[in-house]
Amino acid sequence: MLSLGDIKRHQRILVDGDPWSVLEVHVQSSTARGSGSLTKLKVRNLRTGQVLEKTFRSGDKLEEPNVELRAVQFLYKDVDGFHFMDTQSYDQFSLSAEEIGDSGGYLKDGMENVRSIVFNERVLSVELPNTVVLEVVETAPAIKGATAQAQTKAAKLETGLEIQVPSYLESGEMVIVDTREARFVSRAKS
Repeated sequence: MLSLGDIKRHQRILVDGDPWSVLEVHVQSSTARGSGSLTKLKVRNLRTGQVLEKTFRSGDKLEEPNVELRAVQFLYKDVDGFHFMDTQSYDQFSLSAEEIGDSGGYLKDGMENVRSIVFNERVLSVELPNTVVLEVVETAPAIKGATAQAQTKAAKLETGLEIQVPSYLESGEMVIVDTREARFVSRAKS
């Protein structure tokens, strides 16, 4: 059992028999004496993809779902979805764009260090590494003197994902991206 104080983003919880992933946590303190705080969670159902906001009172306990994480390799994407291979059994499976959600913007062909989330012997989704290396394919030209100030600009990455990057970066550069917050971390070393 988990107490509400232990809940963090990207943690999995069990609600009404379904596994959910926590997207956001917001704690709201009550102003009335004697009443506890409320914790509002924005969660995504790992089975259906549905996103909801749930409110819990202090003292409520939550269960962790019994999910299994298996190492998989991302093979490719096509009109049918995203295709993966279990690296232990070599079984292949695919997930639709709805099942993958925002994670699809970080997947490139042949990518390893990905884990499938299995609940009741069914693959529900995938868990990405905390950071990935992607190429900037489209961005505005570098701005002279941009290193003196922290300016950012939009950049399109090889997977189609768009993030904000420092203004000194140019197309063709490799960058490290945080998959949890969709943000630029640093240039990737060549």
